Amino acid sequence: MAISQKYGRTFHYPFSPGTMSDDRIQYDYWKYLQNIPTLIHTEKLDGENNCLSKNGVFARSHAAPTVSPWTQSLRRFWELVKYDLGNLEFFIENLYAIHSIEYRKLEHHFYVFGIRENQRWLSWEETKFYANILDLPTVPIIKIEHTPENQIQFEKEILLLANNAGAFDPYDIGEKSKGIMEGIVTRNAEGYAVDDFAKNVFKYVRKGHIKTNEHWTKNWKRAALINEGGRYVDY
Repeated sequence: MAISQKYGRTFHYPFSPGTMSDDRIQYDYWKYLQNIPTLIHTEKLDGENNCLSKNGVFARSHAAPTVSPWTQSLRRFWELVKYDLGNLEFFIENLYAIHSIEYRKLEHHFYVFGIRENQRWLSWEETKFYANILDLPTVPIIKIEHTPENQIQFEKEILLLANNAGAFDPYDIGEKSKGIMEGIVTRNAEGYAVDDFAKNVFKYVRKGHIKTNEHWTKNWKRAALINEGGRYVDY
């Protein structure tokens, strides 16, 4: 039995080209967007989904706390903050290990993208507030907009936004060249119930974004930071 509820699958936009065989697509996304006053578009980062809660540090599975070597630094950080977490569960993009994208202007290894409290996902403002208390950054914001009115124009704008390098100068490991961001995650700026996740969070992922294979964990490398030796390097 899982210690806590794992992070659900984020549904793809129907026009997202980076879907895999087991991915889910939200064909009704436009109907749901019409009920969201403010949208936050954030950069999808190429890392591992980790969760910090009072029960430990978890990877994708919440059956037991993770013990992977690339979470060792995060687990040391958890030891410092575990008694301050209460019922808050911090979901973090862990960029400590390089996956398919090497970020060459990386400022931090851990970026908060969502916080859950009991059966509610916190608003973006609440997420930033609590992340700041722990001195953790949030994932980069690409754009904030109000309810879109034109579906065709909206899809064109997502495609244009996604065709950029993003915040941290990505380098495509497989192609051995400068790359573009992995994708975009769109969320409701307000809070929402856990059961309504699929109506409030959507993603666009570029085609061919995964370049790693099952052997990457044996030969993984630590991601360098632009300010090595600074306050954010290894806890």
